[in-house]
Amino acid sequence: MLNGAAGTLIVSLGLVQIAAGMSSLQSGLLTLGYLVAILATIRVGEKLLQRFGPKKPMLWGSIITGVGILMCSMTFLLIDQYIVFSVIGFTLFGIGLGFYATPSTDAALSNVPDDQVGAASGIYKMASSLGNAIGVAISAALYVAGQAVDPELIQSWGLFLGRQDNVALRFGGAIGLLFNVLMVVIAIASIILTVPSKRSKEEEEAVHDEVAPPAFGN
Repeated sequence: MLNGAAGTLIVSLGLVQIAAGMSSLQSGLLTLGYLVAILATIRVGEKLLQRFGPKKPMLWGSIITGVGILMCSMTFLLIDQYIVFSVIGFTLFGIGLGFYATPSTDAALSNVPDDQVGAASGIYKMASSLGNAIGVAISAALYVAGQAVDPELIQSWGLFLGRQDNVALRFGGAIGLLFNVLMVVIAIASIILTVPSKRSKEEEEAVHDEVAPPAFGN
């Protein structure tokens, strides 16, 4: 479900290139914080998993991701304002995924028998890729469909600042991006309903053995 929010990248970058005339390089630079944040926080997610178990880091990561995508969906702003919001939003997106990645893998595979770990890992990866593909397809479809709304109707709402010749594009972008926020909300609900709040005693002992320092003299 959370990987379904991958459509954020497609819609947001396509929007700024078409509606604001940015080059592919300029639009790509908006996501630089996304990459840096994932690389910087992936080990943080591992530490959070060891301390709190998988559920809390997964929830925190999803919430941070949702806030980041919501910031990217504010297409009613002026372009300079939107650039600032999208840079911050993509950075939060990366932080959220960094918090989420390791705990989600642990939650999916921790109770799988050793002889089935390979198959379980493949299923987990397939589900992740499937969510990504579905999210991109639906986000792009909503982005295009939203552009068919009458621009005069959109202008009558008085929400979109600045240029009015691209309000249909910006409205379509907002719809496509808000769908990704919905995917995050569904992911949060599924985590609350399905992921155990605490580890089993055996899992706690395994994590303790993994992170405990060696005894003096060993």
